[in-house]
Amino acid sequence: MRWVYLAIVIVFLAVIVIFAFQNLGMVTMSFLGFSVSAPLAIVAAIVYVLGGLTGGSLFGLLRHSLRESKAPR
Repeated sequence: MRWVYLAIVIVFLAVIVIFAFQNLGMVTMSFLGFSVSAPLAIVAAIVYVLGGLTGGSLFGLLRHSLRESKAPR
């Protein structure tokens, strides 16, 4: 089973590398008066990481709330 996971990780990394090389064009993002120009692949990676952090934090908060609600009083 370890080889299956390794193969999945390698395929996923290959897709990421291909995406990065195919999306080197610059894009400009604006938010609250700030604007940043960066390659699309970098912007997509940053958004992915921020989404993961946000989702992970929400999952942790919900798990903690559920655990607290089941605790004996």
